[in-house]
Amino acid sequence: MEGNEAIDEVVHEPDPEFAAATNVRAFMDEYGIDDYEELIARTTEGIEGEPESGVDWFWDEIVDYLDLEFDEPYDAVRDDSAGPQFSEWYVGGELNVAHNVVDRHAAVDSPNRNRVALIWEGEDGDVREYTFHELARESDRVANYLESAGIEVGDTVGLYMPMVPEVVPILYGCLKVGAIAVPIFSGFGTEATATRIADSECSVLFTADGFYRRGNEVRLKADADAAIEQAGHVEETVVYDRFGATSATGGAESGGSGGEDGGTDPVPWTPDRDRTYEEAVGTADPDYETKSLPADQESLLLYSSGTTGKPKGIVHTHAGALVQPAKEIHFGFDQKPHDRFFWVSDIGWMMGPWTLIGNHAFGGTVVMYEGAPDHPQPDRFWEMIDRHGITTFGISPTAIRALRKHGDEWVEDHDLSSLRILGSTGEPWDPESWRWFHDAVGGGECPIINISGGTEIFGCFLMPMPDRPLKPCTLGGPGLGMHIDIVDETGASIRETGERGYLVARDSCPSMTKSLWSGDERYLEEYWSTFDDLWDHGDFAQKDADGFWFLHGRADDALNVAGRKVGPAEIEGVLIDHEAVNQAAAVGVPDDTTGTAVVAYVVLEPDAEPSDDLAEELRTLVGEEHGKPFRPREVLFVDEFPKTQSGKIIRRAIEAAYRGEDPGDLSSMENPEALETLKDAS
Repeated sequence: MEGNEAIDEVVHEPDPEFAAATNVRAFMDEYGIDDYEELIARTTEGIEGEPESGVDWFWDEIVDYLDLEFDEPYDAVRDDSAGPQFSEWYVGGELNVAHNVVDRHAAVDSPNRNRVALIWEGEDGDVREYTFHELARESDRVANYLESAGIEVGDTVGLYMPMVPEVVPILYGCLKVGAIAVPIFSGFGTEATATRIADSECSVLFTADGFYRRGNEVRLKADADAAIEQAGHVEETVVYDRFGATSATGGAESGGSGGEDGGTDPVPWTPDRDRTYEEAVGTADPDYETKSLPADQESLLLYSSGTTGKPKGIVHTHAGALVQPAKEIHFGFDQKPHDRFFWVSDIGWMMGPWTLIGNHAFGGTVVMYEGAPDHPQPDRFWEMIDRHGITTFGISPTAIRALRKHGDEWVEDHDLSSLRILGSTGEPWDPESWRWFHDAVGGGECPIINISGGTEIFGCFLMPMPDRPLKPCTLGGPGLGMHIDIVDETGASIRETGERGYLVARDSCPSMTKSLWSGDERYLEEYWSTFDDLWDHGDFAQKDADGFWFLHGRADDALNVAGRKVGPAEIEGVLIDHEAVNQAAAVGVPDDTTGTAVVAYVVLEPDAEPSDDLAEELRTLVGEEHGKPFRPREVLFVDEFPKTQSGKIIRRAIEAAYRGEDPGDLSSMENPEALETLKDAS
């Protein structure tokens, strides 16, 4: 790629024996596919004169190939008579996600019946496991409880839950009865939670007294109550007892240890509405016949982060929510029977349900963690990989940059040889951090499956295959069955020119949101209004001369300086390449001369000191790489950036702090105190 030697070199070459044994190679052998380019063409745009190719062929073939079970076979793989915007997939078919991920593995004659489905680790060190048999029984209890509470097919059920093991059977129990599960991030405060309850109109809400974060008890129930008071709709609240002292009648003191206040605050209780989890679910019948549902029956209502305006309610179906993550886990993450899969996420974000459904479709084992990545020490994740024999580990680039800051010794103290595959998503990488993840964590042998898609498609548009060479920061190429392209402002393809353009989808896929919960008008405006019959994903993308795809951040975050556009990630990558810089964030601010000027905030390495000379050196570095107009007007040194609990930097909060404006909804922020340091620096 132009002007960035750090990502031009192939640094990962898969071991030939490893590559030959991957699932994607087995698929290629099965269908006589000779190389990667043919694989992508065969499963996406199709090959002229080859009837067994193209999107429809692939999504039809993959159902049987992955052994995904429909209760009633579908009559047609797709009806797109209303256009790609409203494609109906697996027409006439019936299935249930829960049957595929729980029931069939828990069957008496299944080899997976007593296999561990979930390994959970609490921040306080507790470890619990669910076998598929145990998971099925608990999911059935949830389903029977929901029916006793009046929940019917198509009703919404809220999951304002921390990352405790019970969140898995709660999710699957919802799917069993045909309810629409509405996961809500446990880090949200009252306003964000109320917005989602009000929009989804859920009558049952699962929550908890709280959870542990950095050794403290984080109370959840009071926020849930306040959100219900504001939003209405909720008729019954089921409260999970994480701290170990909520009585069956409610209102007991929370007696968990390790809290800031000694764990003596009573759990707020509304007797006519609240029930303990043990009372509601623990006493229910552990036997339930999972409902068979139309393929396009709604399964999940996932909300976007809502960085601007009202959060978008993304609607997914049973068919889409099964086939997409199953395909990606099998091919992109090369799922094997012995794998233990750990992705740092929350049930309230897409990656939480995606991880569970994608792995459990094959009877795989998922590892789940409750707390902070650096508690009690910066090696918590490396310790977990060592202790649990984790084989697949996924995390955000920002989280890796923060952990890298603590030094290699924290990693070197642990045996990470169990790792086969590394994963990442959420934002663009910088080359130095990517290499550290590859070398220090992956031992220079594990491919980094860097993926990008989103809540709207419950999966990935871009995803490297594990048998392919990699350049730092690359996303490989299109996911199987994902017909995507790079276009200019007119919608013309520029994919093969090497130019940067807009990432679009030229066709639908089964997991593409069937609309938005608020209706078709906003759905069409958000995704289909920029170009004719093209899904505009909103990212800047580029394919280099060697066929590697890269992303440069959100198109609406682009810095338009003197009529030229560059993604913030490109500026940040140059800064992070400097040996003194650990993290960077670039924002655009008004400028009388150029329209927009770049301001850069940086977090330095522990042994580096802020100075005017260093700031000028960094400004010069960016100017040399991208041209003088993009040289930051200011370089400001801070100790930390505002981040979500999943590790993403909240850039709009940084920009607002610089301008002295209201940053908007910050309910998902992990460290609100970081805003004050930003304001001081500005």
